[in-house]
Amino acid sequence: MRRLMAPALLAVALLAPMSNAQPPEWTGAQTVSVELSNFKFTPATLTLQHGVVYRLRLSNTSSGGHDFVAKEFFAGASIAPEDRAKIRNGGIDVDGKETVEVRLVAGQPGTYKSHCSHFMHSSFGMTGTIVVR
Repeated sequence: MRRLMAPALLAVALLAPMSNAQPPEWTGAQTVSVELSNFKFTPATLTLQHGVVYRLRLSNTSSGGHDFVAKEFFAGASIAPEDRAKIRNGGIDVDGKETVEVRLVAGQPGTYKSHCSHFMHSSFGMTGTIVVR
C-alpha cells in the first residue's frame, strides 16, 4: 500500500497549481508612453522587459478616434484586473484627445506587431512593433 501512495502523492504535488506566485505590484509600474496621431505611433517600436510591470499610456493627439491593436501581445500579457475591460478584441480604443492607461506585465519574449484597425489607418503607416526581451 505504501508503494502506491508515494507515486500518487508525487503526482498530486506535480499537478497542483503553484500557490507561491505573487501578484504583480501594480503601484510601482514603469510608464511607457505611445502617442497616437494621424497615421502613426510614436514611438513605433516599444522595447519591454519580460517580468517588469508597466503602465502603457496611450495618448491620442488627433481629434478622431484610433485604437492600439496587438492581439498576440495582449493575449500573453498579465493585465491588472481593473484594466482588463479596456482591452477588447486584442486592442484598446482611444478617442480623440483622450489618454488611456493599462497596467501590464509583458508575456513571453518575442516580437509582436501592433496597428490601428480603423479603416485604412494601418495602410497609411499606423503600425508598430513591440519587442519583449
